[in-house]
Amino acid sequence: MNIFRTTFLMAFLTVLLVLAGNALAGPSGMKIAFAIALVMNVGSYWFSDKIVLKMYRAQEVTRTEAPELYNMVEHLSRNAGLPMPKTYMIQNPAPNAFATGRNPSHAAVAVTTGIMQLLDRNELMGVIGHELSHIKHRDILIGTIAATIAGAITMMASMARWAMIFGGHRGNDRGGGGLAAIAMMIIAPFAAMLIQMAISRSREYAADRGGALISGNPRYLSGALQKLTTGIQRVPMDASPATAHMFIVSPLRGGGVMSLFSTHPPMEERIQRLEAMNG
Repeated sequence: MNIFRTTFLMAFLTVLLVLAGNALAGPSGMKIAFAIALVMNVGSYWFSDKIVLKMYRAQEVTRTEAPELYNMVEHLSRNAGLPMPKTYMIQNPAPNAFATGRNPSHAAVAVTTGIMQLLDRNELMGVIGHELSHIKHRDILIGTIAATIAGAITMMASMARWAMIFGGHRGNDRGGGGLAAIAMMIIAPFAAMLIQMAISRSREYAADRGGALISGNPRYLSGALQKLTTGIQRVPMDASPATAHMFIVSPLRGGGVMSLFSTHPPMEERIQRLEAMNG
């Protein structure tokens, strides 16, 4: 059901981009939007992992340089039936971790020095298991493509607003083109954000469950999430909103109403679901 739901949401997001192009510039805009979606998806497939690792100055580590972490990733990869991913360390006191890569054969797991200091061995196993579950189910690629398309929709809406301000938009030849453009400028970015959020939250729940199975005990991950909840508030991370969905906990500040629009599910719900696996 999760796979079907994610596929449907991804397809709807792509359709939304194409419809936005059609509303803003007619059939030619629809073709341009489709081409943008195609180029962005191909670019995300090949280059997203390299971009995000460089963005956070992640350094690849070997067994000699970080034996505990390397051995743990190797052991849990065998449990998950995955090839050994590359292992990276980020010199950052904020406790967090993410996985990246287009498929299990071209994957990487990155952890901050902050999470290494905060969690004990079992809790770190839960976190690594969570990231390996993302790799196993290709969630990183799905999330990256969703974020890229959502960003393109928002960018197109912004361009259309400026075009209308300076009188550059004529609407298409069919009646109502201008009204359709205005509607898309307002609705499309918000709808894209909701779809991206739904995809990300669905995959996080699935990765929590998968990570608990890979590490061997749901309490490993639930204990880690409890520590990370306070740890990331105490030492927030300077992260790009475009990559926030990749981390095991959201690195962005924000609570109250803003938490309703987070790409991550409520932490309390994640912990409760993991505890229920024990029951």
